[in-house]
Amino acid sequence: MNKKYLLPFIFLLACATSAKANFNFDANCVEAYKAILGLRMAEAKTLIQKEKQQEPGNGITVLLENYVDYFGLLTSESKDDYERLKDNKSTRLSALEENDSKSPYYLFSQAEVYLQWSLLRAKFGDYVSSSFDAKKASGLLKDNNEKFPDFLPNQKSLALVNIIFGAIPASFKGITRFLGMTGNTQAGIKQLETLRAELPKTKYSFYNNEVIFFICNIDISILHSTNDYAKLTSYMAEMDNNSLLKAYLQGYVASKTGHNDEAIAFLEASPKSGQYIKFPAINYYLGCAKLNRLDSDTPAALFDYIKDFRGVNYIKDAYLKIAYYYLLHNDPEKYAYYIKQVKTRGNAIDEKDRQALSEANDTKPDIDLLKARFYFDGAYYNKALAQLLNKDVNSLKLTRDKTEYYYRLGRVYDKTDKFSEAVLNYQRAINFGKTTHYYYAANAALSIGRLYETKRDYKKAAEYYNQAIDMKDHEYKNSIDDDAKAGLKRIGG
Repeated sequence: MNKKYLLPFIFLLACATSAKANFNFDANCVEAYKAILGLRMAEAKTLIQKEKQQEPGNGITVLLENYVDYFGLLTSESKDDYERLKDNKSTRLSALEENDSKSPYYLFSQAEVYLQWSLLRAKFGDYVSSSFDAKKASGLLKDNNEKFPDFLPNQKSLALVNIIFGAIPASFKGITRFLGMTGNTQAGIKQLETLRAELPKTKYSFYNNEVIFFICNIDISILHSTNDYAKLTSYMAEMDNNSLLKAYLQGYVASKTGHNDEAIAFLEASPKSGQYIKFPAINYYLGCAKLNRLDSDTPAALFDYIKDFRGVNYIKDAYLKIAYYYLLHNDPEKYAYYIKQVKTRGNAIDEKDRQALSEANDTKPDIDLLKARFYFDGAYYNKALAQLLNKDVNSLKLTRDKTEYYYRLGRVYDKTDKFSEAVLNYQRAINFGKTTHYYYAANAALSIGRLYETKRDYKKAAEYYNQAIDMKDHEYKNSIDDDAKAGLKRIGG
């Protein structure tokens, strides 16, 4: 080729190549995204591969591949997979940076990669890196929002950043101060609620399932709401019916809001064909819900969880629940065997597993208190109350058991809106247990604080929140302190 034509040819070739680089959330990509949100990963990967063959420059495929990693790791919680996949973040960011900088998806897709890995890093305990990734995502989203104020997907992720920095536990607040970041969880979830109402009427309606997923998780896991079941159920009804994620959410929300029978029904009806990835948490929550109802097939679901789960959390707790099932069914040999498994299997990283190990090393629980505990956890309040009132507290020899008796009585009265009875029994639990290492007294003080907060008696609420914080060396210390500090923040204490 004549040299005088060579440079123009190269220039035109470069232009043609760059013209193919774009962000097109076309019908195929939408179907792949929906498959990911339904946890049908094999289908999603096939659709992504098809898109890459047909539109090799489409940057949306890079984002979708990150979604596959994100939801895959959320469901498996595999540390090995996390270590294997985490380097994908930088590779994908590099690919996205080479794409169409004029698209609203350009900065947004990079922010999504940072944000998803921020959430994953936090889940796997890398809180410092998580905070840096969230800050980077925040900066990209704010820049993109200025350039494209009508680009609704921005609002989803800006709300999540707001929630992340608003929900960071008090013990990690130093990181946020260092980064100069603040957040507001309540404001963030209101942003998501507004977006959920707007999305179905727009071309971004396919994001609705993801927004609902975050609303449900945040409302239950971070805000600890227990009275939003009807609202969240109506939201989840909008999700795709062939979604494993929907089935999990329905069961999880029901189990955490006092709808134990519904939780069992949802979790048992979850899709089980080979097109879905394994989601062991479904069996964990199913086993817990069945134990709350004292069902005879409780161990099966918990054994399935232990067999399939590739993470580290709740293994000890699952074994403890199996042990308690056999204790309640008068099988001392199996009880002793599974108590030994609590001590030797799993890890004691999560507070729930540390609590399981503590209980396994303690004196065997009182049968009546144990039944009342599970009835309460399943929101069978009348059964729990009957179990407690039929028990003579003076027959309990251990300070632990007397403290627990009054604590559980306070809990039942609390949930059945008997304010005076709840405060009276919580106070008895505090009096008996404030110098013990059990969590009952501290959580009783926290609960009284909440009761007074609902009555707008903020002076009394602050008194009990501070009392909860002042109790030392007890179980669930970090989470109880964080909740008490959040309460003080709400009332300006």
